[in-house]
Amino acid sequence: FIFLAYNIHVNGVLHCRVRYSQLLGLHEQIKKEYGSNVVPAFPPKKIFTLTPAEVEQRREQLEKYMQAVRQDPLLGASEMFNSFLRKAQQETQQIPTEDVALDICLSNGQKVTVNILTSDQTEDVLDAVATKLDLPDDLVGYFSLFLIREGVDGGLTFVRKLQEFELPYVSITSLRSSEFHILLRKSYWDMAYDGDVMDNRVGLNLLYAQTVSDIERSWILVNKDQHRQLKSLQEKGSKKEFIHLGQTLKYYGYIKFDPCITDFPEKGCQVIVSAGNNELNFHVKLPNEQMKEGSFKVTRMRCWRVTSSVTPPLIDQSQIASGRNSSKCEVKLELAFEYLMSKDRLQWVTITSQQAIMMSICLQSMVDELMVKKSGGSIKKMLRKRHNGSIHRPDSQQAVKSPPLLDSPDPNREQIVKLSTKLSSVSLRGISASNSANDISGNDFHGNYAFEGIGDDDL
Repeated sequence: FIFLAYNIHVNGVLHCRVRYSQLLGLHEQIKKEYGSNVVPAFPPKKIFTLTPAEVEQRREQLEKYMQAVRQDPLLGASEMFNSFLRKAQQETQQIPTEDVALDICLSNGQKVTVNILTSDQTEDVLDAVATKLDLPDDLVGYFSLFLIREGVDGGLTFVRKLQEFELPYVSITSLRSSEFHILLRKSYWDMAYDGDVMDNRVGLNLLYAQTVSDIERSWILVNKDQHRQLKSLQEKGSKKEFIHLGQTLKYYGYIKFDPCITDFPEKGCQVIVSAGNNELNFHVKLPNEQMKEGSFKVTRMRCWRVTSSVTPPLIDQSQIASGRNSSKCEVKLELAFEYLMSKDRLQWVTITSQQAIMMSICLQSMVDELMVKKSGGSIKKMLRKRHNGSIHRPDSQQAVKSPPLLDSPDPNREQIVKLSTKLSSVSLRGISASNSANDISGNDFHGNYAFEGIGDDDL
């Protein structure tokens, strides 16, 4: 028989495929553990076969449910919820639990091979890397694992930071491409914490390798005199002094994104965005070829969101006639933030980029770090426990006290996500049953979340 299943996308990336009955089972577990008052409403079970309209309604309700659970500080961080997503990811990709070797890249191009289980979560893999490198436990939280794509020219594209609800081996294997790698990189923004890392030999080497790499990739700007000084320190093996000089250079510690498009200062402008120092930095190419640079401080952002839209594929009639049509919809991602340009003047700024999710993760981690610093808490504890955590602030501590939200540039956009919530977007897309994990991309319907084969998905 045919039954309905759902693709769950987390942060814009296909994560797993589940049925209604599995989500209902998760709901019952959460309700039993945390009580009915905490758990959001779950779409009820139906006795009869659902109509197409009811199927779409249920999909929307399930999506809202998953988003509500994900954004709840208690439920979203619970092991029950995250283990459900990890198990579903492994089952969807049909990868059995077994011992495997996984390569983790370092900033200097070297690779560390760790022996893990396919079912090991992100924190387990990070701990295995730290053990292999002899990095002390109290420094592990200063680093994270990132999924990157290496271009033919050697350029690096940051796809996302690996989260606690995923299995790194399954995530990298499911991409089925040698372009993707997992990279170890520092996960904090404030260079004041470099001192903690540099006090340890392994930490110093990791930070030094990252600084050298960022300079070689021109992520950090260096003039001729500074380059001469850096080369001299490198030849002497003066790693700490090299890093200290690096800290004085422009864009030290920033992550640089691929060229993309922005509507600021006018629509259709090409821009190179970098994230660091609690800001998004713009290098904008105006229509008249003039270059402009500017920065948007995270403390002046009232809110931001990531949205997606779908461009239908071009239809190749010859492929359709031969039954070989494999065209796929193109998903366009946008990061939009509302910025306090001046007193009482808020303006939306939009970035169209396939790295929009990674940009939003960078912004959230900056906010987390600032809030911990403001409250006098320990960044060590935050870093160790925060793979996708969020520090929730009361309403009186919003980053910017400002007038009511301006109208969105696009009335069809998704609901705005305030700074005080997690930015992990969860979406569900209805699909028909399939027995092969390889069919996932082919059966993934975008846009209006279309589906094939309506059946009894309560089974």
